[in-house]
Amino acid sequence: MDPRAVVLVEGESDRRALEALARRRGRDLNADGVSIVAIDGSKNIGRALERFGSAGHGLTLAGLCDAGEVRDFQRGLERAGLGSDLTTEDMEGLGFYVCVQDLEDELIRALGTEAVARVLEREGELDAFRTFQRQPAWRDRSTHEQLRRFFGTYSGRKIRSAPLLVDALDLNDVPRPLDRVLRHV
Repeated sequence: MDPRAVVLVEGESDRRALEALARRRGRDLNADGVSIVAIDGSKNIGRALERFGSAGHGLTLAGLCDAGEVRDFQRGLERAGLGSDLTTEDMEGLGFYVCVQDLEDELIRALGTEAVARVLEREGELDAFRTFQRQPAWRDRSTHEQLRRFFGTYSGRKIRSAPLLVDALDLNDVPRPLDRVLRHV
């Protein structure tokens, strides 16, 4: 595909979530010329912007990052000549959106913990989650915090779960950063 737009995301779970959301909305990203690229961590945003943006490829750029990684994205955008002293509002003007904490937090808040537990049950993961909840370090935490951490406890769980959580969403309750980044492209 020769893209007209590229969405830069930190990781594979972000890519799969956005692809699932586009599919649910009946959008064919390939036909639209939109490529979602996982850059393998926020520290790689500068290289990704060099590859797709600052070299004059004429592509529409957008991105999605976690709140904890926003500074990496700001620096990358600034070094690419897309602004200086960028605020998150400035970043949004450029098509780059920030998750309140991270993708999992956004999806858990949008769905609610009971709906997330139903997704885990369908996937045969609810017993593992219940065991995790009983661990001393986690038993006094909120179910939201437990779920958020649980998704990161097993290699590949975030990647596998992201599209499943998106599929469970009411399309009227899509987290703002996911909604906006796809609307930008």
